[in-house]
Amino acid sequence: MNKISYRDSGVNIDEGNKAVDIIKEKVKSTYNKNVLGDLGSFSGLYSIKDCLSMKEPVLLSSTDGVGTKLKIAQIMDKHDTVGIDLVAMCVNDLICQGAKPLFFLDYIATGSLKSNQVEDIVSGIVEGCKDSGCALVGGETAEMPGMYSDDEYDLAGFSVGICDKENIITGESVKEGDVLIGISSSGIHSNGFSLIRKIFLDKLSWTLDKYVDELGKTLGEELLTPTKIYVNTVMDLISKHNIKSIAHITGGGLIENVTRVIPENLGITVNKNSWKELNIYSLIKKLDLVEERELYRSFNMGVGLVIIVDKKDANEILECINQTEDAYIIGEVTTDSGVVLC
Repeated sequence: MNKISYRDSGVNIDEGNKAVDIIKEKVKSTYNKNVLGDLGSFSGLYSIKDCLSMKEPVLLSSTDGVGTKLKIAQIMDKHDTVGIDLVAMCVNDLICQGAKPLFFLDYIATGSLKSNQVEDIVSGIVEGCKDSGCALVGGETAEMPGMYSDDEYDLAGFSVGICDKENIITGESVKEGDVLIGISSSGIHSNGFSLIRKIFLDKLSWTLDKYVDELGKTLGEELLTPTKIYVNTVMDLISKHNIKSIAHITGGGLIENVTRVIPENLGITVNKNSWKELNIYSLIKKLDLVEERELYRSFNMGVGLVIIVDKKDANEILECINQTEDAYIIGEVTTDSGVVLC
């Protein structure tokens, strides 16, 4: 009987080693003075010496994926932006409680490892890490034939941040009359893609290479627009202003995410016409295939981050954000629990 190798089972160790060699310098480009050791260790090392001046440093962590947006990337065979999404989904969660992202780790699982594809994915992760000021200190690439098809892969990310305990943003001081400031998204971001595929690919039978006049680009190009990273904006804000609460508008949309960061006895009113509508959402509304409230609990609808501030500070903070981002006063906190869209 002929002997078999790991390669015969569908796992190519040599291709995995090639992928590591290709991405090594890209990963190292995210390192700062706090990264200890080198790529290839069994764990990533990160010094928190610079944070020891805090009264009570607290580590905060977040993990997430990119969801079925990966299906779009795989159909288009374009993999250089989903890594940005992966980082964004994690670090945007960390900053909601005032944490400065320190480092990031990734996990790539695939049916058949292709070094050039891994390079594209990691290039996006590196870009996201640089944009958010965190180091990519480790990761795992798992080749899993039989679990995934040859052309499939999945991504997961994990990030750690730090904040002085007394500065953690909890939302507990939010009160009636506080103002909601919405910061624009770059598009769909990384949530709601199962519904997106249902609308465009299943219901309308559109292809991803279809040029859409309303978008000024192909459908696929629009859908692969990377998730915006808000780290620099928020870190600057919390260093200068009293920010009561922050919500990252992910799965659950505006309806479910803002109420997560305010006291249970309060609610919000959102003025739907208070921000500039993105073309992709104008198009989805025009198609009239989904109930309006379902849209606001499935998508960010053009608002990727909501910041809650005292009414007296709202205009000053809005002016500060508008120096680098498009931001709008979109509503206020009320004593009626739940979310009112008006």
